[in-house]
Amino acid sequence: MDAIEHYDAIDVFVGVDVGKGEHHAVALSRAGKRLFDKALPNDETRLRALLSSLKEHGKLLLVVDQPTTIGALPVTVARAEGILVAYLPGLAMRRIADLHAGEAKTDARDAAIIAEAARSMPHALRSLRLDDEQLAELTMLCGFDDDLADQITQTSNRIRGLLTQIHPALERVLGPRLDHPAVLDLLQRHPSPASLAATSEKSLANKLSKLAPRMGKGLAHEICQAVSEQTVVVPGTNAATIVLPRLAHQLAALRVQRDEVAQEVERLVQAHPLCSVLTSMPGVGVRTAARLLTEVAAKAFASAAHLAAYAGLAPVTRRSGSSIRGEHPSRRGNKVLKRALFLSAFAALRDPISRAYYARKISQGKRHNQALIALARRRCDVMYAMMRDGTLYCPTPLTNA
Repeated sequence: MDAIEHYDAIDVFVGVDVGKGEHHAVALSRAGKRLFDKALPNDETRLRALLSSLKEHGKLLLVVDQPTTIGALPVTVARAEGILVAYLPGLAMRRIADLHAGEAKTDARDAAIIAEAARSMPHALRSLRLDDEQLAELTMLCGFDDDLADQITQTSNRIRGLLTQIHPALERVLGPRLDHPAVLDLLQRHPSPASLAATSEKSLANKLSKLAPRMGKGLAHEICQAVSEQTVVVPGTNAATIVLPRLAHQLAALRVQRDEVAQEVERLVQAHPLCSVLTSMPGVGVRTAARLLTEVAAKAFASAAHLAAYAGLAPVTRRSGSSIRGEHPSRRGNKVLKRALFLSAFAALRDPISRAYYARKISQGKRHNQALIALARRRCDVMYAMMRDGTLYCPTPLTNA
């Protein structure tokens, strides 16, 4: 873990259990005397007043359990007051809490645990670097990108569901192509099968070719053929034609928003010192690099094995007495990071070295997903060394199993 700068010179340890409406703060002297133990609003004026009064006792260290989101204001105010800040990771917090008597889960108890950990267990703390502010912005944008991706999936499924209900043949043609702006534009202009049937194939091809020059003509032919396969009008078609253009417009707007967010994410990623390091590895693009920065660079790991376990890539041995059931994939870990590493490994199959390692695992009897997880685990070791040393990816043949 990162060492807290000038820890020996600190006189007061302030533990803050952050909350949406209000926080709870506990301040301890180096000798363990409780100097403050109260709830305080999530308000800059009150936070400044508290910190100013505690400064009378000497140099302060403020420790929070969440350095971003709802904990961002206390951290920012403390920095503005020239106070050292750090945070106690959630896993360490839970383990330290088990060492204290009682099972109550209250803000006051949590704040006291944070303050006591800051006073007596500095190795459990993590210092907040200046680039954490950049990572905080990246984390917020990545979270918004996730929200947009979920909304895109939900809206796409809704469109496909409506098309399947009123005209299955048309859904088979348009459903898989909803990521193309030409199809969304077509659904906004001609949301009903009757409207499409009343439009000639040549006219459809001309409209589609404006946004899809290569596939416009072929897609128009497929649409006309699909429309001709159904002559009956399914109940609910009229209502669906009211909903479909609105859903298509919503989906198009969501995709534009996600593209705009991606541009901002790319700007932040490129400004980070580790950008060139991460993107030098096959299968790591901007979005994957952003995930690695927010989920890995913002934390400290003792070893590559520690990182793999955190990501849920380390196999788990199930054993009970003389019964050994072998190793199984872990169901725990950071699911966001695990998914990013898994998809990155899949994208890296175009790289000859990664492909050879994947093929070797397949030849050993592993299934596709198992081989990909093994590749992701191996790449995790390489990635850890690259980020630790700040070195670019070196395409060395993977010789170990």
